[in-house]
Amino acid sequence: MFTSVESWNVKSLEALPSAPDQVVTNNRLGDDEHFIQKIISTIKKLQPSEEAFYVLDLGLVSNLMDTWKRNLPMVQSFYAVKCNPHPDLLATLAAQGSSFDCGSPSEIESILALGVSPDRIIYANPCKASSHIKYAAEVGVNVTTFDSVDEIEKIRKWHPKCSLLIRIKAPDESGCSFPLSSKFGALPEEVSLLLQGAQTAGLRVAGVSFHIGSKSYNFQAYKTAIEAAKEVFQEAARLCMPPMHVLDIGGGFVSEPSFFEAAAAVVKTSVETYFSAEERRSLKVIAEPGRFFAETAFTLVTNIIGKRVRGEVRQYWINEGFFGSMMCADPKTLLESCIALKCMYNNSDGIEKNPVLMVCGKATGCARTYSSTVFGPTCDSADKVLEGDQLPELEVNNLLVFLNMGAYTSACGSHFNGFGSAKITHLTN
Repeated sequence: MFTSVESWNVKSLEALPSAPDQVVTNNRLGDDEHFIQKIISTIKKLQPSEEAFYVLDLGLVSNLMDTWKRNLPMVQSFYAVKCNPHPDLLATLAAQGSSFDCGSPSEIESILALGVSPDRIIYANPCKASSHIKYAAEVGVNVTTFDSVDEIEKIRKWHPKCSLLIRIKAPDESGCSFPLSSKFGALPEEVSLLLQGAQTAGLRVAGVSFHIGSKSYNFQAYKTAIEAAKEVFQEAARLCMPPMHVLDIGGGFVSEPSFFEAAAAVVKTSVETYFSAEERRSLKVIAEPGRFFAETAFTLVTNIIGKRVRGEVRQYWINEGFFGSMMCADPKTLLESCIALKCMYNNSDGIEKNPVLMVCGKATGCARTYSSTVFGPTCDSADKVLEGDQLPELEVNNLLVFLNMGAYTSACGSHFNGFGSAKITHLTN
């Protein structure tokens, strides 16, 4: 899905490199509007194309890993590969000590190709094809999740040495943007039957997993889910099963510092509340963050390729859309993260020296705004990025820049109508 990745190694943005393999800086995109103007202008000079592209800030990924370790030092991260499988992102996380949550043989293969040991992979898909279970056995991925009797039988037949985590439904998914429990998670009344089924099959249930839903701002949901998980630990003990020792708290974390710190505090307090000091000595707590590491590290740069004026309404076409990077994006979030770079081009050298920047969601820096619709490039009328939002007057060849575009964006893109995913460049330390 991804086209070629280019590295930019430039020591100063003031001195433009003669070739695209000489510099860049580490600076968080979005924190400094001047930096955004500079980096995008620089990349456009090196890559004077109408194609949309991403900028990946690998320095920010490393900073986020430091934040994770500082706030949740007792929780091992298993990055959810499905969120964004870009090879450089995966390699950076691997180098920083992350383990990985994989949901398919393809994802497992991509992680093993990085030289990551299979014991740093959890096959976190509760429903797997038999051939996929056999593959996991062949490559030594020996931990997986389950939430049904039929899954127990498949694992017994094709990977009997695999350790299991019983996936339970989180009691509270309120406050998340994308609930998951309609598809996965055992109900409380199903837990005992599933544990007994695994016991009868001779399979080891090592622990419990849950997921409170993607992008959650309800931190207390971790508390109720950890309490529910402890009840499963107790049920396993009542059934005289080998002691469980793994608690998988799933994902749902956001990277905004205050929100993440609050969520981390709830997790730490809840583990201490429901698991005694003696139990915690042998307890391995893991998590499956995806959005936390990927979302803010990617910035999407699009080009306005068409415009139509109908009275007071403005309609624009850009070269990315619903079938590319915006399929799983929240339009409100897109608008709030959107920056317009006006007057990027002129007739002499193709680039304006001082492009006009406007934060579109706040409509700052412009005297007037118009009700606007932004379409993607395909011929499908459903391919809309924004509709009826207030934007400043824009022109063909202006740029629309979308911050925080790393989570479930390019990973969900298609090649519908012959349009592929945006190219990805990256910044390195």
